[in-house]
Amino acid sequence: QVQLVESGGGLVQTGGSLRLSCAASGSIFKINRMGWYRQAPGKQRELVAYITSGGFTNYVDSVKGRFTISRDNAKNTVYLQMNSLQPEDTAVYYCNVLTTTYDSWGQGTQVTVSS
Repeated sequence: QVQLVESGGGLVQTGGSLRLSCAASGSIFKINRMGWYRQAPGKQRELVAYITSGGFTNYVDSVKGRFTISRDNAKNTVYLQMNSLQPEDTAVYYCNVLTTTYDSWGQGTQVTVSS
């Protein structure tokens, strides 16, 4: 199995920044994709961004130009740098890691943006 440990959430004012981290450990042979999802109250979970093993990145339109996803392959860690945060970014953010064997999720970290 793959274990994921997330960190970096919190409370920030509109326009502020946060950096989320997610470290993967366990039965990791090859990580194909690492990403972040979020779920706001009363809404469905949505993909925020992902990065492939080759470095290809993809973002939901609402965060393009504000969020940056990156990864450290040596540490099996993915990061999400979030700038210019807006109240609509408030949600629980979940790390997701796809390996050849597992589709693993983190426990979630709360991000709250106050207006």
